[in-house]
Amino acid sequence: MEAVIAIVALLFVLFVALGAYATVKVVGAAKRGVDRTITQARRTVEDHTLRAKSFAQVGPAGELAQLRLKLRTSMRATQDALQASAAEDESLKESVGLFRRLSAHGHELDGELKRLEAEPDRAKLAERLPGLRERTERITQSADALRWAARDRAHRFADDDLDTLSAQIDVESGALRHWTKTEPAATPPPWPEAPAADAGPGQQTWPETPRSRTAEEPTRPAITPPGPRPTYPWQKKPRPESTT
Repeated sequence: MEAVIAIVALLFVLFVALGAYATVKVVGAAKRGVDRTITQARRTVEDHTLRAKSFAQVGPAGELAQLRLKLRTSMRATQDALQASAAEDESLKESVGLFRRLSAHGHELDGELKRLEAEPDRAKLAERLPGLRERTERITQSADALRWAARDRAHRFADDDLDTLSAQIDVESGALRHWTKTEPAATPPPWPEAPAADAGPGQQTWPETPRSRTAEEPTRPAITPPGPRPTYPWQKKPRPESTT
């Protein structure tokens, strides 16, 4: 009895532990989902704000907004492309590592551009714009190079797979059509000879058989009967036989 109680207690503890673990997992996943949604919403609002500033403001402030928008757009597109391709291609791990190092420079530049938006000295800001523009161009060019290289590699793999598939389909199609080369063609039945050109309507055009010829001609005797014998003057007349 004590063993049964111990087993039931152990099962109860296991169920409680599993329930607590599942609850923690669900709460963690929900929290990560909420954080991801908040981050995406904040990023979307900030991008729209930068786009509005780039069109509404003129001078150094508007150019700063344009540089930030260009930098963020390029870095985000490269990150999405590398993450999508790295899940299927193991050779992109080095590219992902290089992008992480590039992202550190990108975040540093984005933070500097954001702080300079509140800079009251516009003249000093105008002096620093060429260097900021050059740094932004170098980072975005590197990010674009990684992104397009990953896309070209994915397209190359897709083209190679399509070529292999097309070759296999051609071989299978040839095997399916192999019967047209080996099966002999059916010979048509012989047709009768054409009727003679001078055969009139209703006249027999087929060759006659001995049976039809016998039916048309009258029957002839096998031996011709002898005719009357000729008489000569020196022959005696036959004497009549006596009846007595």
